[in-house]
Amino acid sequence: MGNIILIGMPGAGKSTLGVLLAKAMGKFFIDTDIIIQQKTKRLLQDIIDNDGTDAFLKLEEEILLSVNEDNTVIATGGSAVYSEKAMEHFRKNGKIVYLHVDFSGIEKRVTNITTRGIVLKNGKSLADAFEERKPLYDRYADIVIDCTGCSIEDSVRKITEKMPEPLN
Repeated sequence: MGNIILIGMPGAGKSTLGVLLAKAMGKFFIDTDIIIQQKTKRLLQDIIDNDGTDAFLKLEEEILLSVNEDNTVIATGGSAVYSEKAMEHFRKNGKIVYLHVDFSGIEKRVTNITTRGIVLKNGKSLADAFEERKPLYDRYADIVIDCTGCSIEDSVRKITEKMPEPLN
């Protein structure tokens, strides 16, 4: 299946870049965070605050495993890599692209940490989450794109240049 699955930290550009990448490559686009919100009729932060991070991660995994698209750019939530099952599911259905941005770049981009719906375990900081998730992003990525200091357009170009042809 010709999917491109985007993984990376909150603020890496998965949702914004994903729309432009889908247009550039003639693919559909979905954002799994939006699917979670539509299914639950709740904001991500509300789920995390009221149900807890474990409940959110379980719900996220269910949603990720239910995604069976073709010819689609799929923007995942930053915490998607906590689910080995979901990452293996995506690996079978496309190429997993890790949008890497260094921590100082993430810190500049993510200014609404308490309302954005970011899974932070046991009161950990964004820096802690970055350090914990980076090895997971590296492990699951088929392709790593360094987006540090790049415009969205440059990042889209980098991805399209690295995609094997044909992806469909």
